[in-house]
Amino acid sequence: MNLQTIKLKLLFSAVAAASTLAILGLPATAAPVENTQRRDERMQWWREARFGMFVHWGLYSGLAGTWDGKPVGTTGGMEWIQQRVKADTETYAERAIPLFKPAPGFAKTWAALAKEAGCRYIVFTSKHHDGFALHDSKVSDFDAGSILQRDLVKEVVEAARAQGLKVGFYHSVIDWHHDQYGYELSKQLPHPLKGKPYPNGTRDHNKYLDFLHAQVDELTSNYGTLDILWWDYSSQDFQGDTAWRAMDLMSKVRAKQPAIIMNNRLFRSPEAGWKSMGTDGFTGTLDPKYGDFITPEQHIPATGMPGIDWETCMTLNTTWGYSEHDHAWKSHELLIRNLIDIASKGGNYLLNIGPKADGSIPIQSVEALKAIGGWMKVNHEAIYATTASPFAQLPWGRATSKGNTLYLHVFEWPADGQLVVPMGADVVRAVLLAAPGQALTVESAGMQTKISLPAKAPDSIASVIRLELRSAPVIAVF
Repeated sequence: MNLQTIKLKLLFSAVAAASTLAILGLPATAAPVENTQRRDERMQWWREARFGMFVHWGLYSGLAGTWDGKPVGTTGGMEWIQQRVKADTETYAERAIPLFKPAPGFAKTWAALAKEAGCRYIVFTSKHHDGFALHDSKVSDFDAGSILQRDLVKEVVEAARAQGLKVGFYHSVIDWHHDQYGYELSKQLPHPLKGKPYPNGTRDHNKYLDFLHAQVDELTSNYGTLDILWWDYSSQDFQGDTAWRAMDLMSKVRAKQPAIIMNNRLFRSPEAGWKSMGTDGFTGTLDPKYGDFITPEQHIPATGMPGIDWETCMTLNTTWGYSEHDHAWKSHELLIRNLIDIASKGGNYLLNIGPKADGSIPIQSVEALKAIGGWMKVNHEAIYATTASPFAQLPWGRATSKGNTLYLHVFEWPADGQLVVPMGADVVRAVLLAAPGQALTVESAGMQTKISLPAKAPDSIASVIRLELRSAPVIAVF
């Protein structure tokens, strides 16, 4: 028996032991220690995907940013509408449940659009802060199974897999519905009744944690292979083991789903990649025991995070959940260039849609994702499985890399037809991805490479040149 066989046997034995602990309801503290090679193998598909669809959808979608016939706001997250209007859970449910009417086949529409856009994975809300679960939960009566007699999670998972997409759950560890959730334990986490005493007297937060763990167990047990668990979220004054029994929760998830990828939001500490409560309060460091990737929200790190896995999540307008009042839609140019910018810095782009109560997608979101898909159809090889740009900056655009091939994403087409790349390189061939059969003329001298381009850019948003090199380029330093 060789050494590799022994290692594999030990790994499988550890996973099996952890699984047995989970089945018995015991803490899965014996999860296998993961070395760098194993982690790289687990993370490979995610690192190569670069682009995913985020979906925020739940009871709040039917309210559409409106309460008592008035807009709650014209910008900002309307998935927080219960907290914004300070509604207790009974009033919120009474208003929202009658409006939430998912149409048949909604999930197939989502998955088809994600595929057309060029997304490689979907992450959707299994439960948001309002506590309403989209699956058929046996430990709750505030869920789609109990109220709608449907398992909406199952519908989305099956539709995503039919399109060949990886699938993940966004799951809130905050819960505004559960009567044992100890919201007074944090001064920083939001709650509709913040500052008011518990309506039901004292609460036992550990009972809520039992419920949280039980629902997560349902989600990781009943839907086949789960690719991502996207936790949300913690505060600096309430996080980790104290708030969520986080390490035990992660171990239980890994026992059921050994290859799963999880973010860092069960924690809000420097070791977990956080320096503040702001959405831009991330750092460029992450101890893998706290999660697999860092989650900048509505921000693209200026220089990326070398050596760290990260994913920018971003809205198409300003709200995550649907609002009929938010018309601040990002341009197609900005969205496509955001995707390029993020890939050029070594990150992933998780772009959100907020469907309406029936599951239909606002036309502006559909048009935006189709525009990205049209660009990706021509230029996808410059995004998927690429690594960060070797250039600190480029005045005319961005670059991505794949082995000895560079992809030059030109935002500003040179008026004189000469694209100047600050590097010394031995170029084999250069072509536009929009015209791959026509070679471009390249001249290299010293630390400057010039590419002769047609008079007009094939794509006014971003035209991509594939530059095949014999060896790694020497980058000019300014």
